[in-house]
Amino acid sequence: MRQELVARQLDEQITARFPVGRRLRILDVGPGQGTQALRLARAGHLVTGLEADAEMAAVLREAVAAEPEGIRERITLVEGDGRETGRHFGPGSFDVVLCHGVLMYVPEPDAMVAGLARVLAPGGLLSLLVRNADALAMRPALQGDWAGALAAFGGDTYTNRLGLPARADRRADLTTTLSAIGAPLHAWYGVRVFTDTAPDDAVEVPEELLAAEELAGRTDPYRGVAALLHLCGVRS
Repeated sequence: MRQELVARQLDEQITARFPVGRRLRILDVGPGQGTQALRLARAGHLVTGLEADAEMAAVLREAVAAEPEGIRERITLVEGDGRETGRHFGPGSFDVVLCHGVLMYVPEPDAMVAGLARVLAPGGLLSLLVRNADALAMRPALQGDWAGALAAFGGDTYTNRLGLPARADRRADLTTTLSAIGAPLHAWYGVRVFTDTAPDDAVEVPEELLAAEELAGRTDPYRGVAALLHLCGVRS
């Protein structure tokens, strides 16, 4: 669900900003199992994955190895910390930078986001997927955990689905950050407006549900209470 919604939103922004058929240089910071990285490489783009976790890097290598040779040649995996992109890449190295589901594990995100913008070429697209701090009370409330819902108001920390402590971001704060680093917010979406309590391992997702989530993710006031925010900045 999450990956499909983000893919549709990302494709919309890429199509709006770049000529059809252009082979883009894409950096995926924290690619995990490689869902977006593999999808973009299959579409013909040159994708670099920057992964700090050795186990996840091994999973991604295995997934890449199973692809046809032409796709494997378009994917590069670098082991490193997303907070140190300047150590691995020069300014303006990429047309698109993805950072999905990573900032929630970074105590102070501003410096990392600035580093991501630095490796973007002028006119490049920065795609951030973050936990929505303005809607942290929604999940416990939908689960009937009223004490948890009350505790979530006004905060920016939570326990994720893996049982790990994590941090959420507010759209207003990231909007300010993106403007300050020269990659002002161009578009934003909500992700998982209606389905934050649904299991992650659903085999099939009804198209009607995807359509409802996709529409809610771009419609006020629904997108403002989504579990996740997908923010797209453009490098000036």
